[in-house]
Amino acid sequence: MTAPVLLTDALQELRDAVAAAPLGLATPGRDATERTARAVVDQVDDYLLPRLRDLDAPLLAVVGGSTGAGKSTLVNSVLGARVTTPGVLRPTTRAPVLVCSPADLPAFSGDRVLPGMPRTTGEGDRARDLAGGLRLVPTEALAPGLALIDAPDVDSVVEANRDLAGQLLSAADLWIFVTTAARYADAVPWDLLRTAQERGTALAVVLDRTPPEAVTEVAADLAAMLQRGGLGAARLFVVEERPLHDGFLPGAQVAQLRDWLRGLAADQEQRAAVVRQTLAGALESLDGRVAAVAAGVEEQAATAAALGNAADAAYDGARQAVNEGVGNGSLLRGEVMARWQDFVGTGEWMRSLQSRVGRLRDRLGAALNGRPSSADSLHGALESGVETLLRSEGERAADRTVTAWRSLPGGGALVAGREEELGTVSPDFAPVAADEVRDWQGYVLELVREEGAGKRSQARLLSWGVNGAGALVMVAVFASTAGLSGAELAIAGGTTAVGQRVLEAVFGDAAVRALAARARADLDARADRLLAAEQDRFDELLAGVAEAPDAVERLRAAVATLAAARRSA
Repeated sequence: MTAPVLLTDALQELRDAVAAAPLGLATPGRDATERTARAVVDQVDDYLLPRLRDLDAPLLAVVGGSTGAGKSTLVNSVLGARVTTPGVLRPTTRAPVLVCSPADLPAFSGDRVLPGMPRTTGEGDRARDLAGGLRLVPTEALAPGLALIDAPDVDSVVEANRDLAGQLLSAADLWIFVTTAARYADAVPWDLLRTAQERGTALAVVLDRTPPEAVTEVAADLAAMLQRGGLGAARLFVVEERPLHDGFLPGAQVAQLRDWLRGLAADQEQRAAVVRQTLAGALESLDGRVAAVAAGVEEQAATAAALGNAADAAYDGARQAVNEGVGNGSLLRGEVMARWQDFVGTGEWMRSLQSRVGRLRDRLGAALNGRPSSADSLHGALESGVETLLRSEGERAADRTVTAWRSLPGGGALVAGREEELGTVSPDFAPVAADEVRDWQGYVLELVREEGAGKRSQARLLSWGVNGAGALVMVAVFASTAGLSGAELAIAGGTTAVGQRVLEAVFGDAAVRALAARARADLDARADRLLAAEQDRFDELLAGVAEAPDAVERLRAAVATLAAARRSA
């Protein structure tokens, strides 16, 4: 028998989509989703693809169960040979042991089954203790066609052993689940039995170490539990608690299980039926399991969106605050106000309000030409004020983003240990902001030069006072009655209005409005660029773990492709 190539290709596509599922954010459901995804990938790699590619390969039965259930002793006793070493200390079985006929050894020596798992053969401490590996033991005691794996404890105190036991069970054509009269109702075994039921895995249950006087009662109770759990078709074998003979259980206690396994090895049709049952069940189970992975990826997407929105809100708030700070007059307080008064000469400037515009223009040109140091001081005060505003809002946005992320699913892990670094502006923010503001002031002066270049009647004025005229444009950008009162309003608002009238006389009303608008738009763009660079720190953190945009669609498409391939197979 050979499987259609289309089915294996579809399965490989599904496996790759699940393996690539982005689960970088520490969401509430991430751990469960990761376990499901890992289990799907492992089963496809370890069982489904190998089995589909070789349906006639030997049947693989994994003997698993709880700590101290007597799995190794049971395997040795069924075969009548010491092929695996029972443990005294817990955990007991450390490296899994695969027992097969010498004729079947080539089928398990390569990477057809459990690819990537290291293998060794023979005895000795290295063979027994190969971490995460598989010890191959060929024996004539087992007929060709059937192999047994003695797996680590499913409830081992060592997590790696538990994970390995689960991986081996997922790679099996047949589970032989061993429990005891004392532990058959424990939660861990039943979790695995429910997994077998959900995946349609062929199953046999061995009730080991059963007191002879309780055999009937305990076996009946376990059979009823299997029936209620949807596992009524599982074969149930009962092994009484009896003294060992040279390390083996009495032959009569394992005869029924031995005969059943020998029958499987000898009957190709019976083996094929077991393979078909488990293969079909595993394929059927993929729909629900991959749907669970897709739901986990959707949770990742929703979480990433919430974190991204929190950062957007914080930095949009910073942009709005900078916008308000530029336009509400607050930048004209304090040092800027003092430098402005030095620049315009408060008494002279206010007296000039009574003169006509032409005379104001002459006075302004003389004042600007004769006070270069005052203009430079005003430029410096404006620069410092804008830088302070940008830094303040940048720090506030960073702090708000960190605070919001710490309260949102997935965000705390992203900023953990970096709160101090991310909660303020980046180290290069201050020099970059200073460069941007200075470049903006240079841009404004260049605007003034360009605007005056074609106006011959004002050329002399502009040549005397480009810095001064530029300062007036800058102050016009920041000046507003909002935020100012009393003398501040009279000084800042009044003198700015006069300055604007002078500029209008030089350039014209429309040109002055255009100058102020272009200056403001350029400053806004620079502020946006600075804050965007700061937000990039958070966006990059998120991009490093966030979901791929088409991950859910890829998973669903892979499930649909597999379903179509199964229908056509």
